[in-house]
Amino acid sequence: MSDVPTLKVAITRLAHCPALPEYQSDGASGVDLRTAASVTIAAGSVALIPTGLAVAIPPGYEGQVRMRSGLALRHSLFLPNSPGTIDSDYRGEIQVLIGNWGKAPFTVEAGERIAQLVFAPIVRALWVEVDQLDETTRGSHGFGSTGRQ
Repeated sequence: MSDVPTLKVAITRLAHCPALPEYQSDGASGVDLRTAASVTIAAGSVALIPTGLAVAIPPGYEGQVRMRSGLALRHSLFLPNSPGTIDSDYRGEIQVLIGNWGKAPFTVEAGERIAQLVFAPIVRALWVEVDQLDETTRGSHGFGSTGRQ
């Protein structure tokens, strides 16, 4: 897509890396990450899956790791910390924390697409301490207060 801004990100393939990440369509916002090893995730457990990649995300950006929807739908896999955050000063291997809500073990095979990586700009808060916050209609009502309980 020529009208989509690009971000130059330095990437290193470690010895066990199966392939560089790829966008699967012109409209894809996330680039697919592949597993660098076959890993079996027991039912009801969580595993750390290596990708064999390390990146240098430019300052002012983060990488957000998200689950691939097909794996979630068909195999009950999930990212317990989704989206996972890769900070711009992290230089280690990207690893994906995947949980298995299913009733049976699931094996991710080496080279399989397991997650998506989306780059997003960062905004930092400049705290302004006040004695009282402004009033809104919602106020302090949370956890389902604006819709179906």
